[in-house]
Amino acid sequence: MTSSRIPGFYNMTVEERRALLREAFSLTDAETQNLSNADALTIGKADNMIENVIGTYQLPFGLGLNFLINGKEYVIPMAIEEASVVASASHVAKIVREAGGFQTESKERLMIGQIQVVGCPDFQEAKQQILHQKDTLIAAADNAYPSIVHRGGGVKDLDVRILNEEDASSYSKMLVMHIYVDTCDAMGANMINTMVESIAPIVEEITKGKVYLRILSNYADRSLATAKCVIPPHLLKTGSFAGEEVRDGVIHAYEFAASDPYRAVTHNKGVMNGIDPVVIATGNDWRAVEAGAHAYAARNGHYGSMTKWSKDEEGNLVGEIELPMSIGTVGGATRVHPLAGFSLSIMHIESAEELAQVIVAVGLAQNLGALKALATDGIQKGHMALHSRSVAIAGGATGEMIDVIAKQLVEQQEIRVGKAKELVEQYKK
Repeated sequence: MTSSRIPGFYNMTVEERRALLREAFSLTDAETQNLSNADALTIGKADNMIENVIGTYQLPFGLGLNFLINGKEYVIPMAIEEASVVASASHVAKIVREAGGFQTESKERLMIGQIQVVGCPDFQEAKQQILHQKDTLIAAADNAYPSIVHRGGGVKDLDVRILNEEDASSYSKMLVMHIYVDTCDAMGANMINTMVESIAPIVEEITKGKVYLRILSNYADRSLATAKCVIPPHLLKTGSFAGEEVRDGVIHAYEFAASDPYRAVTHNKGVMNGIDPVVIATGNDWRAVEAGAHAYAARNGHYGSMTKWSKDEEGNLVGEIELPMSIGTVGGATRVHPLAGFSLSIMHIESAEELAQVIVAVGLAQNLGALKALATDGIQKGHMALHSRSVAIAGGATGEMIDVIAKQLVEQQEIRVGKAKELVEQYKK
């Protein structure tokens, strides 16, 4: 596909959209069938992924359009049940592409493994001994997973902290060792857990303490991805609202979230509205990404905004985001779930680093979509209009009746199931 800009995609039927994708991406028969098959994830595959399987649970699977990131076009798969998210992200991506697109980067990509040691006779001496034998420990960890070393990854560094050093309690005082692992394109959970478990006996011998936990950390603050956009005010004009007015409203909304955790939680939920659907669509662990993102939002001792919005010297709106991204493009569900592999293929993702950058760009876009709506007509106008179809269905509308009832709900400004049921009964008469 030469462009992620597909005018009228929203107005096409599902069959027309699939046909367009088949031609644009040269999809195979199997890939096309997976899109139309409710059982793309077979019960057999599902039964091998988790325990006690009784079926599969589906989510709407849509496409975020118009994304231009580092000069590359992206059609971005998104799996989510909430109305207006895909439309909002696509709308903002269209605005940003007219301003030159998103600029993204990854500073480094190292995942973290932790080993907890308690009961050391001398914690400071234990720390110094670990640092003294750093090379030995790194080599031992690499030997536990040689395949990653052969691919250019492996343990790149090690450090040690002493927690609660002044606390008299034998339960709270502990030594914690971190290994920093280049997991290449894997998320790396199993890899890191194997490494830290394998070297735990060596750590015990060095520290003369007892190892309890040895596991990865999902706070991947050594695997950060950033995205930025710069938007001239004229591109932000919305109805009767001037671009400068929208810009200032977005900045005021950001400052609210940066200052107040009650607002920040809802603000950041909007960011994750964009991030989670891409993480889910690509078969990654959205719980790990959520946990890391929220922890990063509180890294300065105060829970605040995941994004930053400001005005530059030219009066442009500047948006920025930086988040840890514990994701991968190989292993796990990314290769087991048919639609996860499909998602990666249509984005032409070449690395986990690239996927992380795409994900944070979508998060930034969705955040602007929400703030722009809040700063102008309010969040309900657009959201509820899109939600009206779901309400119509919940009220009993089927087939062609869905659009008729949804339109009446919007016109009467009563988007609720009770009203939908009333309109359905009237329609049937």
